[in-house]
Amino acid sequence: MIDKIKQTKPKLKKVKSEILILDAIPIREGVLFPSTESVLTFGRQLSLNAIKDLKSQKKMVALITQRDPKINLPTAEDLYQVGTLAIVEKKIKTEDNINALVKGISRVKIIRFIQTSPKLIVEVEKLHEDVSINDDTAALVSHLQKEFRKAVHMGKPVEFLSFMKLMGGVTDGELVDQIASTLTIKTSSKQKVLETLNVKERMELVINHLAHEIKVLEIEKDVVHKTQEKFDKSMKENILRERLKTIQKELGDIDDDDEAAEDYQKRLSKIKFDQELKKKIKKEIKRLRMMSPNNPESGYVRSWLDTVFELPWNVSANSKLNIKKAENILEKSHYGLDEVKDRILEYVAVLQLKQRNTKKEDQSLPTILCFVGPPGVGKTSIGKSIAEALGRKFIKISLGGIRDESEIRGHRRTYVGAMPGKIISGMRQAKSMNPVFMLDEIDKIGSDYKGDPSSALLEALDPEQNKEFEDHYLDMPFDLSEVIFITTANTLDTIPPALRDRLEIIRYSGYTQEEKFNIGRDYLYEKALATNGLRASEISIPDNSIKTIINRYTREAGVRDLERTLGKLMRKAARDIVSKKSKSKIVVDEKLLKKYLGPEKFDVNIAEKEDIIGQATGLAWTSVGGELLFIEVSLTPGKGKIQLTGKLGSVMQESAQAALTFVKANHKQLGITEKQIQNTDVHIHVPEGAVPKDGPSAGVTLTTAIVSAFTKIPVRKDIAMTGEVTLRGRVLRIGGLKEKSIAAHMAGIKTVLIPKENERDIIKIPESVKKDIKFIPVSHVEENLTLALTKKLKPLV
Repeated sequence: MIDKIKQTKPKLKKVKSEILILDAIPIREGVLFPSTESVLTFGRQLSLNAIKDLKSQKKMVALITQRDPKINLPTAEDLYQVGTLAIVEKKIKTEDNINALVKGISRVKIIRFIQTSPKLIVEVEKLHEDVSINDDTAALVSHLQKEFRKAVHMGKPVEFLSFMKLMGGVTDGELVDQIASTLTIKTSSKQKVLETLNVKERMELVINHLAHEIKVLEIEKDVVHKTQEKFDKSMKENILRERLKTIQKELGDIDDDDEAAEDYQKRLSKIKFDQELKKKIKKEIKRLRMMSPNNPESGYVRSWLDTVFELPWNVSANSKLNIKKAENILEKSHYGLDEVKDRILEYVAVLQLKQRNTKKEDQSLPTILCFVGPPGVGKTSIGKSIAEALGRKFIKISLGGIRDESEIRGHRRTYVGAMPGKIISGMRQAKSMNPVFMLDEIDKIGSDYKGDPSSALLEALDPEQNKEFEDHYLDMPFDLSEVIFITTANTLDTIPPALRDRLEIIRYSGYTQEEKFNIGRDYLYEKALATNGLRASEISIPDNSIKTIINRYTREAGVRDLERTLGKLMRKAARDIVSKKSKSKIVVDEKLLKKYLGPEKFDVNIAEKEDIIGQATGLAWTSVGGELLFIEVSLTPGKGKIQLTGKLGSVMQESAQAALTFVKANHKQLGITEKQIQNTDVHIHVPEGAVPKDGPSAGVTLTTAIVSAFTKIPVRKDIAMTGEVTLRGRVLRIGGLKEKSIAAHMAGIKTVLIPKENERDIIKIPESVKKDIKFIPVSHVEENLTLALTKKLKPLV
C-alpha cells in the first residue's frame, strides 16, 4: 500500500462554474472515465430515446452509472451524483440495440433532474480537477507508470498503442484516468475514483488497486508455472514410456501392464466361453495392453475384466438332492408351516426327478416361489433352510426402498463409478451358477424418474428369458436359468401384475397360540440363552410363563416381539447374576415376570364383556395378520342421513351404504317402523379412527349393528362375524378366513359366523383353533341376525 505524503496544500485558482443542460443515459455497470473511449451498447427504451434524439455526430450527453445494475427503469435515487460528460462520435443501429463509440470529456455533477420520461434530461455542473504540481506528485506519477509497466509485462491485457501513449505525452489526470479504466475492480470502486477530484489522492487510490492486481497476477503466474511443469513432466514420462514399450516390443520384453494382460489371457483360456463372449473379452484385454498406466480408462477396463473373471462361469455346486434330508432340515429349523413345507418338498421332488435328464434344456426349474405373509413368520429364514436342504449357496438381497433400475441391471460403463447390479453382484458373491437367490421385500420396490426396478426384474425372474440375462455394466449375456429365485413380500397389492404373474404365491398365515408356544420353548429360548451368554443351569422359564408372555405381553402374527421379550428377560437375569443379586438358579415365575417386564400389556380376552346394543364384532384381514373390528352404531333424531367415521376406505363406505339400504328396504320384516327410518340419522363409527380400514367383508357386521341399534336388541358378545352383503341380503364369500379365525381365537371369541361359500376353507384352519371356536356358515343376513342377536326379531304386520 502507498503511504500518503504529508505536504502543505497549495493555493488554487478559483474556476468559474459551468452549468449545462444535457440528455442523460444511465449505465448499468462500469464507468467511462474522461480522456478514454469505449463502445457502449444501448438497448433500454430510456437510453434509445436519448441516443436517437442526437442531431449531430458531436452531440454531448451525460453518462451516469446506476447504483444497482438490476434496475431496469432507474430513478434519481438509483443513479450516482457524479458522471462523465461524453461525446457520441459514432453510432451503429442493429435490430434491437444501438452501438455507439463514446469519448469521455470531463466529470460532471447532477444538480437536478429536469425530465425523467421518455428520456432523462438533467442540469449538470462541470467539475474541475484539483491539480498540484510538486515533487510528491512527480514521484507518484513515476511510481504509477512503473507499476503499470510491471503489470503489463506480467500479462495484464492492454493495447500496445494505448500503453505507449500512457508512458508519455499525457497529463497526470489523463494518466490516472486511463489506467483506472483498465483496472479489474468493482463498479463502486471505479465510481469512487471518478468522484475523487484531487489528482494526487486519485493516484494513490489507483496505485493501491494496481498493487492488488499485480499480486493476483503473480499468483496466477506461479500456478501456471507449476501446472506447466507438471504437464511437461507427465508428457515426458508418457513419451519415454511409449518409446520404452516400443523398444521392449522389439527386444521381446514385457512390462507390468503386459503381465496383467497376460494373466487375463491365461484366465480366459481356462474358462469355456461362447465365441462372441471370448471375442469381446479379448478385445478388452488388447485395449488394456495398448493403454498407458496413467490413462484413467485402464482402471475401468481392469475393473470390468476382474468382474467378468470373478463370475462363476460354468461352475455349479454339487447338490445331491434327498427329499428325506430336506424334510428333516425343514422340520428342525421351523415349527408348523405345514402347507409351506409341503409346497417346498414338492419343489425339491421335482428338482430331484429333473436331475435324471441328461439335456440341460430338459432341466428347466419350477416356477419362482413368492412367500407372502405378515412380518416375523419365518419367510426369510426358511430360504436359508431351503439352500441347506438343497446343498447350495444362499444369497439374499433386500429390495426395500430401491427406486433406481440400475440397482438391478447395473450402470453402463460410460458413467464414472459404474458397477454391476445386485443380481450380478450376488452371483459374483455366490461363486456358483446354481445358488438359492432370495429377493427380500419385493413388495417395497419403488419407482421414479430413474426407471422402474420391478420392470428390470421381469427378465431375471422369467425362466424363458433368464438364460441370457444382460447386466448394463457387464454388457454380455449371463445364464441365470440354474438359479433358484425365492421372493418374499408382506402384501401382493404393491407388486405389479406383470411381475406377480411370474411368481407362484405361497401364503404364510399368522402363528396360533400353540405354535408360538412351541416355537418359543423349542427354538427362541435356546437362541436367547446363547445370545445373552447364559447357561441353562442359571435360568429357566416355565411353560406357564412363556404362555403368559405370548398372551399378555405380545400380540402379533409372527414371533419377533416374542423373541425380543425373551431377550429382555435374559438381559434382566444376566444383570442380576453379574451383580450377585441372585445366588441360585433364576426361575422366571409369574411374580418375577412382572418385575422384569412390568404390568401386562394386553388382556387375555379382548372380546366384549357384555352384550351391547348397536355394537357388533367383525373380523378383518391386514398385512400383519387378522384382527377384531368393533363396529358401533348410534341413532339420533334427523332425516334418515348416514354419517361414517373411523377413516373408512371407499369400499367399506359403500358396504355401509348397502347395509343401510337393505335395512330400509326390509324394515317391516326386521321390526322397524317407517317413521323410525325416516326420522333417524345413523352414525356408524369404527374405533381406532387413525387407522385406515377398507374392504367389503364387514357387510354383515354393519347390518347387524344397524338392526341392533334400531330394534334395541343387544348383539351377543361371544360372536364374531365376517361376510360381504348384497342389497338383497345374500352373504358373499370373503378371503383371509384363516388369519381372521386365528385373531378371533386369540381374542377369546367362541362362535364365528362365516359365509356359506367359505365352509370349504375351514379345513385350512388349525386344529387348535377349530377345537375352541364353533364355525357357523350362513347364506343370508336373516340367518346371521337370528344367531347374532340375543332376541328374535318381531316383524311388523
